[in-house]
Amino acid sequence: MNTDPMGQMGHGGHGATADFATLWSPALLLILVVIGWLYGLAVNRWRHRFAESEPVSIKHQLYFYTGLLMFYIAEGSPLSYYGHHFSFSAHMFQQSILYLVMPPVVLLGIPGWLIRPLFKRPSIHRIMYGLTSPLVSLFVFNMVFSFYHIPMIMDTLMANPLLHDMYNTVFLLAAFQMWFPVFCPLPEYSRMTELKKMAYIFVNGILLTPACALIIFAGEPMYANYEGVSEQYLYMSILNDQQLGGVIMKIVQEIVYGAALAYIFFRWYRRERQEEEEEDLQNESFAHSSVNANRA
Repeated sequence: MNTDPMGQMGHGGHGATADFATLWSPALLLILVVIGWLYGLAVNRWRHRFAESEPVSIKHQLYFYTGLLMFYIAEGSPLSYYGHHFSFSAHMFQQSILYLVMPPVVLLGIPGWLIRPLFKRPSIHRIMYGLTSPLVSLFVFNMVFSFYHIPMIMDTLMANPLLHDMYNTVFLLAAFQMWFPVFCPLPEYSRMTELKKMAYIFVNGILLTPACALIIFAGEPMYANYEGVSEQYLYMSILNDQQLGGVIMKIVQEIVYGAALAYIFFRWYRRERQEEEEEDLQNESFAHSSVNANRA
């Protein structure tokens, strides 16, 4: 008898075994490899085909490839399968990677000149400008996040693969929408100063807290999707696994938002220092010029 949870379908699968393709998603892996290959060509060999293109550093290319790897771990590895069928905490960890960690890493790896042609048309530019408004981005992501964790909605989505995939697509787009104003690769869409970006992240953290707190402090299991899962697959009760999921989401959110705040602050600090140094050099140059003029 197979007791390996990775080799069996969840409680909703009536014991059917999960094959290699189900657990490791080779088709998704192939798609991500192709995307990475095309990205590498675009930012290196094909770069001269793009207007106003600039070299992309190895560091920023690694950001993009790391983002692709994170996407595969969240969507293509056994983590996705285990989280969907057995463990709410694994599902929340998957979401943390997919919606909190991966999008900013990918955005850091995308040069503005690579995607600018997509928004050249005035109508598309206006739509993009409206959708990436900080207030709109803040509202949409937190609404999508909160709605997803309403038990009735989540159980419905988990029971309907097509609906689940559609909602996850909206969720992913909302995550990129939320992070876009902070790590904006296109200067023409950047509308916030560093100070406002830090406030934006802080408010976002506050808005995520109620949903996490509701899960953490729930006195009973909330999601029918995980009812009946044997504790041999969880190593804890269903309630504890649910509470752990809320804790994981909150901890990852705090770490990611803290890292984003530090990144923005130190970038702001470096720019301010650079501007001060340039101003000092200009003043020194002006002073030397004045002295030379007086001597003459």
